[in-house]
Amino acid sequence: MLVTGAAGFTGRHLCTHLRECGYRVFGLVEHARVDPDDLVADLLDAPALGAAIRTAAPDHVVHLAAIAFPGHAEAASIYRVNLTGTLTLLEALVREGFGRNRVLLPSTGTVYASSESGELLETAPLAPATHYAVSKLAMEHMARMYARSLPITVVRPFNYTGPGQHEPYLIPKIVRHFAERAATIELGNVDVIRDFLDVRSVVDVYQRLLNTPAAAGGTFNVCSGKGVAIRDLVAMLEELTGHRIAIRVNPKFVRPDEPRRIVGCSAKLHAIIGDLRTVPLAMTLADMLAEREQSTAKPK
Repeated sequence: MLVTGAAGFTGRHLCTHLRECGYRVFGLVEHARVDPDDLVADLLDAPALGAAIRTAAPDHVVHLAAIAFPGHAEAASIYRVNLTGTLTLLEALVREGFGRNRVLLPSTGTVYASSESGELLETAPLAPATHYAVSKLAMEHMARMYARSLPITVVRPFNYTGPGQHEPYLIPKIVRHFAERAATIELGNVDVIRDFLDVRSVVDVYQRLLNTPAAAGGTFNVCSGKGVAIRDLVAMLEELTGHRIAIRVNPKFVRPDEPRRIVGCSAKLHAIIGDLRTVPLAMTLADMLAEREQSTAKPK
């Protein structure tokens, strides 16, 4: 197995899960190795990327490397990494002749337009509202050019979080405030509704799709099908900690084009791999809170 972006939040969880399932995992990292099987290569460096692929000789490839934070300041970097980087990888896989069993490409659930009611199917209208979402949708279209050469599966994960995720992402920020027993927290629109999964559920889905031949060529939502408002996340943490916090809406954090409600339908995914092994959201938050409090308690 070759996993790009192995040093990232999702990559660390996926590599651990795959090794527990018995795979030998080569992680592609941009800088220093963490695991002996890590390979160092820039996603945009075609010769180095080709050498890494030849070393790993992977049966499967999961392409996680990306600029994933929608608020990233440099739009050009988002397209360079998310679109051109994926192009470089797919070209290298075709050239080197590996990744013949499956190539898994994560896109994003934010490619969809907001849905005021119901769950978003894979056939729902597409209306990406950030450079990140546009770059991922462009990646999906570009990847279709390689459908005859590579067995590509596209996944559209909706929001997910879990232990090991750090700020500037929203939920780690909220968890930190509760761990520190802050009196107030500044947030954006707390009434937007999102579909949340635990990262451990997401990587399990990825592993199961890789072992499902019928998933080749398909596009699948990875989601819970349940909408949760940001305000409700705060309330869940209040219940977990017994601590009350005052929410201050900071206009700087409110995006005027932010979709109000994005909740996915996972029926297509269920039909091909069975039920998701979901971690309850309250447990996810409790695990993140425990991790944060443990790191805060360590002597400096």
